[in-house]
Amino acid sequence: MSATEEQEQELEVLESIYPDELTKISDTEFTIRLALEEPDVDVDAEEYEAPAVLLRVTYTPDYPSEAPTLALSLPSLDSGAPHPLAFPADEPPLLSALATAVEENMGMAMVFTLATTLKEAAEDILRSRAEEAQRVRDEAARIEEEKEMEKFRGELVTREVFERWRESFKAEMREKKEAEEREREEAEAKSGKRSGNASGLGPGGRKLTGRELFERGLVGGADDDGEVDEDEAATPDVGKLEINA
Repeated sequence: MSATEEQEQELEVLESIYPDELTKISDTEFTIRLALEEPDVDVDAEEYEAPAVLLRVTYTPDYPSEAPTLALSLPSLDSGAPHPLAFPADEPPLLSALATAVEENMGMAMVFTLATTLKEAAEDILRSRAEEAQRVRDEAARIEEEKEMEKFRGELVTREVFERWRESFKAEMREKKEAEEREREEAEAKSGKRSGNASGLGPGGRKLTGRELFERGLVGGADDDGEVDEDEAATPDVGKLEINA
């Protein structure tokens, strides 16, 4: 079979495989539009348009005994959105993948293999790009989570930290005890429970006996230094006492 016959036969097969994607320019030249699958994209969304890469193939006179001439391009999206691939930046890895496939299939009809290789290589780029974008998002989320957790993370407990805490706790307990003592004394003073009460009332508001009045210095005279005059102490004013049975 001549090279021309092999080319005609292959082109016929390709037209059946890519009925809508293949555009014949001449008997030896054609393009194949390869739609790409984008990761993490809702392909069922309304008006979604899959990006594509265009493979242009030109048979050389001795193809498939020699490599065909290949060219790549990126069709614009009808929506006007930017293509996920960018040429010439993304072109070298695609051409490299095609060159390897040509070398491995030299002497055989290879266009279908080249088209498949090109599609996979382009989708690998899109997948790697999506994974990198997800990695960046995950890292940003991790940093943000660590910032939030830092708010609830306590100070590392060392001996010095514990000693500071213990001294602070003891001081707090002393202050609390002193405050309670003051409150207790004030409460006793108001209820007449403290000694030296000049009202003549004893605990619970009862009246003091004559002896209790005498012992507390509430009867008779007392010197400026608080001593009770012995004569007055010996002869209390009975008229002022209330004798309890």
